[in-house]
Amino acid sequence: MELILRAYDLKLKHTFTISRESIDIQPSMIVELKSDGISGYGEATSNPYYNITIAKMMADLEAIRFKIESTTDESPEDFWNKIYPFLKDDLFALCALDMAYHDLYARKKGKKLYDLWQYNPEQNPLTNYTIGIDTIEKMVAKMKELPWPIYKIKLGTPDDIAIVTELRKHSDAIFRIDANCGWGVEETLKNAIALQKLGVEFLEQPLKADNWEGHTKLYKESVLPIIADESCIVEADVAKCHQHFHGVNIKLVKCGGLTPARRMIQEAKKLGMKTMVGCMTESSVGISAIAHLLPLLDYVDMDGPLLLSEDIAKGVSIIDGRIGYTDTNGTGVILN
Repeated sequence: MELILRAYDLKLKHTFTISRESIDIQPSMIVELKSDGISGYGEATSNPYYNITIAKMMADLEAIRFKIESTTDESPEDFWNKIYPFLKDDLFALCALDMAYHDLYARKKGKKLYDLWQYNPEQNPLTNYTIGIDTIEKMVAKMKELPWPIYKIKLGTPDDIAIVTELRKHSDAIFRIDANCGWGVEETLKNAIALQKLGVEFLEQPLKADNWEGHTKLYKESVLPIIADESCIVEADVAKCHQHFHGVNIKLVKCGGLTPARRMIQEAKKLGMKTMVGCMTESSVGISAIAHLLPLLDYVDMDGPLLLSEDIAKGVSIIDGRIGYTDTNGTGVILN
């Protein structure tokens, strides 16, 4: 098996702002695993919040190139278990590798990934489209540019309720709110009452990740469901989030790929929590992998390619929130 690494700068259509940063370019690493003339692809994007750079991911994968390339036909789960001890401190790189191996494995079996897992994709949830923090005029313009059934609205400003009030005048879509740790407890409880009246479905990570006491209070008192993001990174965090959040948003790059994500989703379901998978502004490479988890999910945020000015791959289609799979096996990705 051959390991091929590529780095890209994904240019965004618009400056993307959340409560702690703004970006115009999203650096991304693509992993290709090639065997018997067949290629599988995976992706992980850089993230300053988690101290992850493209250079670090590439260096960590290069350090174990021999171990990766000496792999034969073990299952994706066995491959992940073999590699995890070497990449346990770089789960982003592990994610891209795990994704590529799943893609390659399914293609060699002549199956789409959801078929390999025996999932039924007929009742998949719709993906939201994210509106980053901006002036109200520009946020409205972004909504008009892409009419959508569900919007995720990034907040964490002094004018949050005024923003949503104005956006509501221009759309009857479902709204989801992501404050990215930007609110306090009482602020969240107060905002939830106003936002519920404005047709908001849930609030994502309103408090700082380690404010467990605060999230317990929100879990008991908020009129809107609270979904964990920054508080739910790896597998052990699902149990920690139980009775602190009503659901968990699992990011493949943060937990180490499809292998642990599937376990996290199943555990959350057993605990009676809502399940969601989110993205980190990946191209169609990473997004197409997420698509195969849809039959397990209540909610999904997989709008990465929609935020890009130009994609680097062809994969699943996203039309009015609905996901369409390609005829290509594996995750369905073809790199441009």
